[in-house]
Amino acid sequence: MNLSIVVPVYNEEENITELCSEVKEKLPKNLTYELIFVDDGSTDESWREIKKAKKNFNFVKGIRFRRNYGQTQAMAAGISDALGEYIAAMDADMQNDPGDIKFMLEEIEKGYDLVSGWRKNRKDDYWLRILPSAAANKLISWVTGIKLHDYGCTLKIYRREIIKEIELYGEMHRFLPALAGYKGASISEIEVNHRPRKAGKSKYGIFRTFKVAADLLTVKFMGDFMTKPGYFFSFVSLCLFSVSFLFALITLYYKWYNGIFVKDQPLFLVAIFLAIVGVQTGLMGLLAEMTMRVYISSSGKPSYRIKERA
Repeated sequence: MNLSIVVPVYNEEENITELCSEVKEKLPKNLTYELIFVDDGSTDESWREIKKAKKNFNFVKGIRFRRNYGQTQAMAAGISDALGEYIAAMDADMQNDPGDIKFMLEEIEKGYDLVSGWRKNRKDDYWLRILPSAAANKLISWVTGIKLHDYGCTLKIYRREIIKEIELYGEMHRFLPALAGYKGASISEIEVNHRPRKAGKSKYGIFRTFKVAADLLTVKFMGDFMTKPGYFFSFVSLCLFSVSFLFALITLYYKWYNGIFVKDQPLFLVAIFLAIVGVQTGLMGLLAEMTMRVYISSSGKPSYRIKERA
């Protein structure tokens, strides 16, 4: 099978059949593909529509969660079931254009591991969606070092061997290009069509921004320190010890030149506290390093990725 398309679904009953029809109409006729709907605990009739679509379209598969787990877990379930050489992801709200998939396939066949869509002419509210998204994309690109215009665009295509080895949780689906890039994947970005939502309501809220910020810190740590966590904790420990030493010197300065006893200076207690925290942080780094080595040796997974062999 050439392609698997994973579509997370949450209360999109009005869009299921139309999406199936458009996929059938716009994908190349010589392409073998499957369309995997993952019902993320919908409270409407989305699952009924998915089962109906499975009867009417031979390329449709459905997965139903017992409750709402979130878009990331829905994507993870779909990716786990995918059989295609390439795995695409898109939204169920009809704002992504299935016709762009053929152009993304042409791009990935140039040798890329991941092709990401860029909604250059985005059809959303400027102040609530476009402006915050632009700021988030700048921040994510700066923090991760993987520069894209549109991390939030669900429409992406991955090589099977790349996406299958990435573990997803939290709101990590939006960071997939960064996670893939940390594993050595080559990434391309092309402009894609973006359309106004015709039916249903947007599920995105302002509170998702806080989840994204928390996950961004996790992604940065995983990218820079996953195989050598001791470096991170050692750096933090060194900073704490440096500040502690500086405060201790200031305390001694006041003792020698101003006659203020150490016991009368709160700064000395702060120096002791920072030194203790520095020791604890260093020990945490040692423990994390030992844990990572045990994990790598017991899992049988190498800490490197081979692109190809000759």
